[in-house]
Amino acid sequence: MINVPFHKPSIGPEEINEVVDTLKNGWLTTGPKAKLLEKEFACYLAHQYAVAVNSCTAALHLALEAIGLQAGECVLVPSMTFAATAEVVRYFNARPILVDCRSEDFNLDVADAERRILSALSHGEQIRAIIPVHYAGQIGDVAGVAALAKRYDLRIIEDAAHCCPAFYRLDNSAVWQTVGTGADISCYSFYANKAITTGEGGMACTHKSEYAERMRVMSLHGISKDAWKRFTSEGSWYYEITAPGFKYNLTDIAASIGLHQLRKSDDLHRKRTYLANRYAELLGDVDELVLPVAQPNRNHSWHLYVIRLKLDRLLLDRAAVIEELKRAGIGVSVHWLPLHMHPYYRNAYGYEPADLPRSAQLYPEIISLPIFPDMNDAEVEHVCNQLRRIISGHLKISPKLSGKLLIHKPSKIIKTGNGELKL
Repeated sequence: MINVPFHKPSIGPEEINEVVDTLKNGWLTTGPKAKLLEKEFACYLAHQYAVAVNSCTAALHLALEAIGLQAGECVLVPSMTFAATAEVVRYFNARPILVDCRSEDFNLDVADAERRILSALSHGEQIRAIIPVHYAGQIGDVAGVAALAKRYDLRIIEDAAHCCPAFYRLDNSAVWQTVGTGADISCYSFYANKAITTGEGGMACTHKSEYAERMRVMSLHGISKDAWKRFTSEGSWYYEITAPGFKYNLTDIAASIGLHQLRKSDDLHRKRTYLANRYAELLGDVDELVLPVAQPNRNHSWHLYVIRLKLDRLLLDRAAVIEELKRAGIGVSVHWLPLHMHPYYRNAYGYEPADLPRSAQLYPEIISLPIFPDMNDAEVEHVCNQLRRIISGHLKISPKLSGKLLIHKPSKIIKTGNGELKL
């Protein structure tokens, strides 16, 4: 039986040799290779400044600190995201205002965000920022977010953990722009399963020098000097602490991996795009599924390939489908249980599932299928064949069922050309 993991990093001899070189040269923590990764990453995504850190969570935390978030203020955060996007708001004793998503791409719904802004303002609350998340690697409604931020004087911090690379344009005649172009600060993840990886790591990017300088200082204990240089001939033994900073620096060992991952990024992206297209070809006629598609004027990074089950057509639920796939040797995941449905946010803020109805509705339907650059055609075909087998064996009897030959135990049901069903 073919076994297909949910993810496997694409690590080659270039990354291995660079790590060995780092081990041999003796500079293991933040040093010249971390600085080189910052330079190359900023250039690759056309950002003015980049600050390398040990996670995207750290980048988001530093970003909120840089814009001056204060206790008691509010930040708009999509409910359809990982824990980090909202928990960094709580680090400041500030309040995350959770926002519903759009059904077509799971990205933040700007109209719902504005409704929640107006409600918060009517209660005398101050809103400092908005953190859109580009779900699965597809850039959301950046124009809508920008207009909203301008109307209500909000800072924009993009959670671009899934994007490297990803591009957008405002209309068919506009110039393609890189993710984060319109943000005050954009934050990226280099976690093991991301588009490029350093094992653990992240990057905070900005076009504003004051934000970059603040994040750089705060990423290493609030030391006033370029802290890593204090152990070199260029540096000084003397330094001052200007603020109570954090320990968020990226090591040169991790940066050694990241340098070559970044240099391969276009090739890794092409492979992910190919795999997404193969899934679409092999599953496109299964009417019991809703497949992800790149929205107009978007270039998707395909970090995740998230399908939706049409549960009203099936005799089994999402959990049962996942168990069947696991028995077939296929690793899958779910992205995510919406934040407003987690115990902490329910208990702390009184959220009910129906408060963000689209996120709550979509959650039971979604499954993330394996997609990683070294995945081969046989593995994709195995995933698709097993998924088709599971679905075809658990169909409800309905005139709306799809496919040329549908099997429902114990009877054989054949759909004719005019849509009628015959036993």
